[in-house]
Amino acid sequence: MESLLDLAASHPLRTLSPNETLIAQGQPGGDLFVLVSGELGVERDGISIATIVTPSSLIGEMSVVLGSPASATVRASKPTTVRVIADARQYLKTDPELTFRLAWLMANRLDATSAYLVDLTRKHTGKPEHGLLGAILSALHMPGDDKHYATVDRHDMFGDGDDASRN
Repeated sequence: MESLLDLAASHPLRTLSPNETLIAQGQPGGDLFVLVSGELGVERDGISIATIVTPSSLIGEMSVVLGSPASATVRASKPTTVRVIADARQYLKTDPELTFRLAWLMANRLDATSAYLVDLTRKHTGKPEHGLLGAILSALHMPGDDKHYATVDRHDMFGDGDDASRN
């Protein structure tokens, strides 16, 4: 299977300086980025959630696939270069290999997340966290169909502050 860097080789390069924002949370998405070199920090709601350093890593896929604003801010931690796949939603319709790699990557992440949550659920059985973990697992596996995509709202998973304190 070709790497994402190979698949994106014909797309333009963008170089970011340290602290330069690639994606801003809440802003419209639409472009995909493939890390060539450097380091990107990912932050959601002010919380650091990941550091991306592996060349060929894909960035921006959630907002492209969901057609939603960016769910996180992605910022260069040091000089960074990415390939830019502009208007990715349209482009993916013309490149089945890249589309398959994106689907494979997202399925892989969901599988790893599900396995991690199952492990945490086992460790917290009988504890207050158990209900929260069960709600997250259920939300990850909500059915969708071609006519109606199931959307997961934070309230569906976490409730309001009062609900969370009772579980």
